[in-house]
Amino acid sequence: MSKMATLPPLPMTRPKLAALARQKLPCSPVTIPRSQLIKEKDDIDHYVEVNFKGLSKEEVAAYRNSYKKNICVDMLRDGYHKSFTELFTLMEQWDALREVARIRSLQWLQKPLEEQPDKLDHFYHYLTRAEDAERKGYFEDVYQNLYALACYFNNSEDKWVRNHFYERCFGIAQLIKIDGGKREAEAHGNMGLLHEEDGQLLEAAEHYEAFHQLTQGRIWKDETGRFLNLLACECLLRTYRLLSDKMLENKDYKQAIKILIKACEIAKEGSDQHMQGEASYYLGLAYLAAGEYNTALTALNTYSKISTDQDDDLNLGRAYEAIAKVLQSQGEMTEAINYLEKVVKLARNNFQSLDIVRASTMLGDIYNEKGHYNIASEYFQQAFDETVGEMNMPLMEETKVHYGIAKAHQMMLTVTNYIESADLTSLGYLLSWKETRSDIEPQPVTGEFTSSTVEDVSQNSEHVEELDFQITKKNET
Repeated sequence: MSKMATLPPLPMTRPKLAALARQKLPCSPVTIPRSQLIKEKDDIDHYVEVNFKGLSKEEVAAYRNSYKKNICVDMLRDGYHKSFTELFTLMEQWDALREVARIRSLQWLQKPLEEQPDKLDHFYHYLTRAEDAERKGYFEDVYQNLYALACYFNNSEDKWVRNHFYERCFGIAQLIKIDGGKREAEAHGNMGLLHEEDGQLLEAAEHYEAFHQLTQGRIWKDETGRFLNLLACECLLRTYRLLSDKMLENKDYKQAIKILIKACEIAKEGSDQHMQGEASYYLGLAYLAAGEYNTALTALNTYSKISTDQDDDLNLGRAYEAIAKVLQSQGEMTEAINYLEKVVKLARNNFQSLDIVRASTMLGDIYNEKGHYNIASEYFQQAFDETVGEMNMPLMEETKVHYGIAKAHQMMLTVTNYIESADLTSLGYLLSWKETRSDIEPQPVTGEFTSSTVEDVSQNSEHVEELDFQITKKNET
C-alpha cells in the first residue's frame, strides 16, 4: 500500500474552554513540586479576582486546568459522549504505551499527550464531526473524518493510533451503500497494510484479495491519482512474494509455486509490464529451488524479454544472472559463462559494482571447478577490486578468500608439475620457490616452467593488508 497523501490542514474547531486554555500553551514538560503548584494556583486565583472580575467560574477553570482536561470537559459539555469515551480510551492507551517504553528505555522521548495540543485539537475536531455525521446517518462523512485522523497520525511514533482509525474506517465502510464499494475497497487496502506491517501475511493477503476484487473493472483513483486496481495488484503481488519466501525457506516448493503462479495471473490482469516481469522472475527462482530447471528457464526468459523490451538493463542483468544459475545447475557451463559475461558487461555500463562482484565470483567458481585456475584467479581478483572500491569489508573478506584459494590451486598445479618432472632444473625452481615463496607459472608457449618475481602472491597479500589498515583507520576517524 502506498503512503497516504497528507490532507491539507483545516482550521481547528476549538470550543470555548479549549480556546481560552490555548493561550497559556505551550505546557511545561518540567515536573513542578506540589507546593509550588498550590502557591501558583492561589496566585492565579488572586490575579483573576483582581483583574478579571467578569470571568465566570468555567473561564477561570480553563486557565487553571490542563489543556487535555479542558478538551474532555468541552466534549462532555457539548454532548459528544462517544467522542469523549473514544478519546479517553486512547489517552489511557497512550499513557500505558509510554510507561512500557519507559521501562524498556525505548521511545521515551515521546511527549505526553497533554503536551501536544495540536494532536488534541485534531482529536476534538474530527471525532466530534464524525459523531455529528453518525447521528445523522451520513456514514461517508463519518468515514472521511476518521480517515483524516488516520492520515494525521501516519508516523512512526503514532502508528498504533493510525491503526485504530483504520479499524474504525473499516467498520464504517461496511455501512456505506451509495459509492459502489469504493470506501470498502480502500478500507480493505488499509487493513491489509496494517496486517502486513505486523507480519500477519495471511490476514494481509485476505484483505488485499478483497481490495483487488472490489476494484476490478473500476477506474477509481486514490488521493495521488493512482488507479486503485493497480495499487491492489501491487499490494497483492508483494504479499504473495513474501508468503512464497517463507514457503521456500520451509522447502514447501509446491505451495510457493502455486501462489507465485497466481501472482503472475494478477500481474497480467494489471497490464503492467514491470509487475509481470517481477512476477515471472520470482516464479523462475521458485522453480529453480524446486529443481524444475526447464520451467524455471521459461519463466526467466519471459522476464528477460520484458526487460529487453523496456530497455531496462538493471533487470536484464538480474534475469541473465538467474538464467546462469539455472544453466549451471543443469551442467551447461559454457552457456552459463556466456550469460555471466553479459551480466558483467551490463553491470559495468551501469556502474553496478555489487552485480559485478556476484557475477565475477560465479565465473571464478565455474573456472575453478573446471581446473582453469589462471582465469579463475583473474575473475576473483576482479571481484576483489570492486569490493575495494566500494569499501565493503564483509564482501572484501569473502572475495579475498576466493582469490586466495584460486591462487593456491594455481600454484599447487605448477608445483606438482615441477615435482613430476624430477629433473635438476625443476628442482632448482622448487628450491628457489621455497626460499622466496614467490608465484611460479609455466611458460605459456614451450610448456617449460620458470620462476616469477617475488611480487605476485606476496605483493597481493601486502596490498590487501595495507587496504585493510587504511579502511580501519578511516572508520576510526
